[in-house]
Amino acid sequence: MAYNDVIEKIGMTIDAAGVVVILAGAALAFAACAVRLSRHERDVYRRFRQQLGQTILLGLELLVAGDIVRTVAASPSLIGVAILASIVLIRTFLSFSLEVELSGRWPWQKRDTAAS
Repeated sequence: MAYNDVIEKIGMTIDAAGVVVILAGAALAFAACAVRLSRHERDVYRRFRQQLGQTILLGLELLVAGDIVRTVAASPSLIGVAILASIVLIRTFLSFSLEVELSGRWPWQKRDTAAS
């Protein structure tokens, strides 16, 4: 098996792990939401969104890692790196957007400990 084939398979495995994380996390979030709804708990929607958002963030990180492995290690060409940069830029924007949506602050902002 050639080096590029091994790197391609590793990248695909990391991508698959990202998809599995997103699907499993979504299923767990839905199940937890259903349990909370059956117990008539408060703030179910917000907790569901947070759990689902955290799952998507983790899955996106794995998908970016898979893209990096495949693009940089397997076939480092200028076009491949440009495509990777575009993909990473889009996914980073999505990650930041999700982080702001979930926590109400930018990732680099400190938590307000006085309010706690």
